Amino acid sequence: MTQAGMLKRLAIAALLAGVAAAAHAQDTLKIAVGQRGGWEQCVSELGQNAGIFRKHGLALDVLYTQGSGETLQSVISASVDIGIGVGTHGLLGAFAKGAPVRAIGSSFTSADDQFYYVAADSPVRSMKDADGKTIAISTTGSASNIFALALAKHFGVSLKPQPTGAYAATLTQTLTKQVDIGFSQAPFNLNAVEEGKIRIIAMGRDVPELRRMTSRLIIANTAILAAKKALIERYMQGFVETLDWLYADPAAIKAYAAWSGLAENIAKRAPEFLTKDNLDPRYISGLDAIMVDAVKFKYLPAALSEAQLREAIQIPLR
Repeated sequence: MTQAGMLKRLAIAALLAGVAAAAHAQDTLKIAVGQRGGWEQCVSELGQNAGIFRKHGLALDVLYTQGSGETLQSVISASVDIGIGVGTHGLLGAFAKGAPVRAIGSSFTSADDQFYYVAADSPVRSMKDADGKTIAISTTGSASNIFALALAKHFGVSLKPQPTGAYAATLTQTLTKQVDIGFSQAPFNLNAVEEGKIRIIAMGRDVPELRRMTSRLIIANTAILAAKKALIERYMQGFVETLDWLYADPAAIKAYAAWSGLAENIAKRAPEFLTKDNLDPRYISGLDAIMVDAVKFKYLPAALSEAQLREAIQIPLR
């Protein structure tokens, strides 16, 4: 073999080694996300599909749960590295009981994304007619659970929270009268509103105190947070970059529509209900009011101290 041929072979071998090293450099994080289909829930998977997390050397293994209660348990058991969309009250309650879990960011601030509905032929016309009725929540201890309690308090009625799982399952149970009042996160199930199958009787934005409250969190197991701190910081950086893309690139709406199965005219309404500021993981609001409610609704035996809050909430990008 000539010297030129040998050099060519060496160059090819070096190139292949570089490609292999780059592939090997992709670190994997396992992400649990509650309630597949919503705008808030699309960040990890669509960011990965767009190559954003790859720029940070990450490959994400994304799985979906029935709600934040299930997501919280997955993180506590270290079955996953990161959980998305866990109710703030539930997280604080688990922390107070000594569970190995910490908040690493906000998943959503406000309740502007939530709407409550009944089947089109239901006799319930408004929340004032809902006294004694069952109201859907994803899982016990979830953000939707605390929203239902706050909704009942605001309208002065007694409601019976009933776990119904994901949005699609909740719609089925509401239409078949297994539960009186369904819940959803816009834009999911807005198509059923347009088709006249269901009627909206209340919105999360109807309750002023919920609008100022970080209702859901991004969380991690304490052992995983310690062992994979650098990886988690890279994930959060990729998360913020994905948000920038989602709110700036029209192609993101098309990607979301395809991923969620929503018609594009419905999918494009997502940013109306979930603003970029709402989803900023670096911003947490309303903790004092959250702790008052957490004590009242027995998530906490007593309000956490400032030192306890600093331990429970550790935001790497703040």
